[in-house]
Amino acid sequence: MAVKVAIIGLGIMGQRMLTHMRRHQNFEPDYLWDPDESACHQALILDQQSKIMDSANDAISEADLVYLACPPAVREPYALAAAAAGKALFLEKPFGINLDDSAKLMAGLQTYNVPVAVNFTQASGAALTDLLAAKDRGDMGYLLGVDIILTYPAWPRQWQKGADWLRFRAEGGMTREVISHFLFFTERVLGPLSLISAHTTYPDDPSLCETAVLARLESKTGQAVSILATIGGVQPDRQEFIVKGTKSSRRVTDFHKDAISDGGAFIALREPPKDPRAISLKAQLDDLSLHLAAKPNRLATMEEAFRIQTLVESILAKTL
Repeated sequence: MAVKVAIIGLGIMGQRMLTHMRRHQNFEPDYLWDPDESACHQALILDQQSKIMDSANDAISEADLVYLACPPAVREPYALAAAAAGKALFLEKPFGINLDDSAKLMAGLQTYNVPVAVNFTQASGAALTDLLAAKDRGDMGYLLGVDIILTYPAWPRQWQKGADWLRFRAEGGMTREVISHFLFFTERVLGPLSLISAHTTYPDDPSLCETAVLARLESKTGQAVSILATIGGVQPDRQEFIVKGTKSSRRVTDFHKDAISDGGAFIALREPPKDPRAISLKAQLDDLSLHLAAKPNRLATMEEAFRIQTLVESILAKTL
């Protein structure tokens, strides 16, 4: 039987997940809630089979699985209510707006015997899966480190404008939203990381999020991870993740375009899909099905997500 799903938060991610869960044979995203009436209206336009519930608790009570796509500041009470009711949880990251609250939430969730996973979208993707297989075969030689390069003309990006909280320092910013994904990817490849140094730049308005990040991290065996991220200028978005090996290096662009170099130009390993987001979310939902069945899967754990959040907040705190 398909898993009955409640979606709390019907912004960009909630609507996106609603669409792709409806396409997946293992999920029925029938129960929705958001305090914003316009978001609810838009969700019903996307999916007429679903129902807007009177409250978040009403949605949770009807479901087997609760997907939380609400902003981080309000995530904790919904997560704990769902877990207390015995519902499985699929969470967006980060857990909360600070490490103390997030640690408290993780500890609270650990007291309940329910499946919990975090939606780092690259976890089940072909790029990470293939790269890890190449690493395990020794195709790349010894891994020397990782370079993460992000440049955006503006933040939030045009398609994110509906989520206004993304532009504020309290909850948003590219480090939490994007760099976190690449740090997760890096830890899957190199293992746990430690922050060595960082310089984060903010605008004059103290309420707004960061505009540049320069950071260095290291794995336990000393492999270097370099981050260069900036906002501004008339240019296309650039999102590159490069794993450097002594035999070959791999570059992942825009989360899904996978290329290899043996010293020359990077060569694409596969044709990019027509709808990469659909492929990515399908893979995540396939693994979510495995997770709910207590089977091996590639989804991010709470512990991984909290470790990444710790690195992110440490980077954001470094302004000198």
